Amino acid sequence: MKFVCQKDLLVEAVSNVSRAVCAKSPIPALEGILLKAQEGQLQLTGYDLELGIVTTIEAKTEQQGELVLSAKLLLDIIRRIPGETVSIVSDEKNLATIRGGASEFTIPGILADEYPELPNVEEKSDLVMKQGTLKSMIDQTLFAIATTDSKPVHTGSLFDIKDSCVTLVSVDGYRLALRREAIVSDLNTKFIVPGKTLSEISKLLREEDEEAYLVVSQKHIVFRISGYYVVSRLLEGDFLDYNAAIPKISKTTVKINTRSLTDSVERTSLLISDRLRSPIRLVVTENKVQLSCSTAMGKAHDEVDCEVSGEAVSMGFNNKYLLDALKASDCDMVKLEINGALSPMRMIPMEGDSFLFLVLPVRVKNDD
Repeated sequence: MKFVCQKDLLVEAVSNVSRAVCAKSPIPALEGILLKAQEGQLQLTGYDLELGIVTTIEAKTEQQGELVLSAKLLLDIIRRIPGETVSIVSDEKNLATIRGGASEFTIPGILADEYPELPNVEEKSDLVMKQGTLKSMIDQTLFAIATTDSKPVHTGSLFDIKDSCVTLVSVDGYRLALRREAIVSDLNTKFIVPGKTLSEISKLLREEDEEAYLVVSQKHIVFRISGYYVVSRLLEGDFLDYNAAIPKISKTTVKINTRSLTDSVERTSLLISDRLRSPIRLVVTENKVQLSCSTAMGKAHDEVDCEVSGEAVSMGFNNKYLLDALKASDCDMVKLEINGALSPMRMIPMEGDSFLFLVLPVRVKNDD
């Protein structure tokens, strides 16, 4: 194998493909990137048996071939190597010589035959979405994905596609995040994509009108995004019936400025730490939301003007869960709908139903 390519292109490609590479694996090849030099191009593949990322960049290929090189070492070398171009040459002993400017490195490679094959997913265009829309949907629901394996199916997000609409839902037992968008599609399907996959997909997506293509099979999903081919396994199991979990009625409605409430929660949270945990008490009265908390470090009180209709209510919340939802709302004003002190609070936009965040309250001790 022998090729020369632009350093910047190679660094970007290796950096993105590395996201699908195992940090540590009993299979040494999985800690590497498969480089495949073909006529006029270089294909790079990273795969950890659950997520695979493939891309192709332009290269001047003098000798076709393929080899697996350590992802971390390769990235460290090409980032620091001088010059605008990088050349990589491998010999019959699978030693790769990497040159750039006056620098030269020789590192051992692994036979391409030892690299596992990516799943073969039948290529048909199932779903087309604007990249900016898909990125926004993932970013607004990623925070509520479960991080523990107590119910593995909830370590991913549910895609519920029907009636020309895609609904993305994440849940972790304490909160729920839902994002909905109209699409041009006659698909009627549900599938669950792992949180890790969605996190990496979000980094590849651009906030613009370029299109992303999604292909769904029984056990895998493929994303085609701006020159990247991403394949991931799907999670299997029964996802929460999210429609049943969302309260349908509310006794109290609060219309409030998102930034003002976020700032107030952050101020009140200054007395809370990993060592000193305490819920934030949120009291809704006539045209005011009062926030307070008490820890061994002291007491805090703050308030925010708002528009309230319905009953007064007092409830407690985990400050982080409240902040995550507020920051994900991405709008100037939000509507809080509450059906009593122990019922989940709904956070929705002022108009429409593009998102819905559900935050479960926590019990707070009565004031002395």
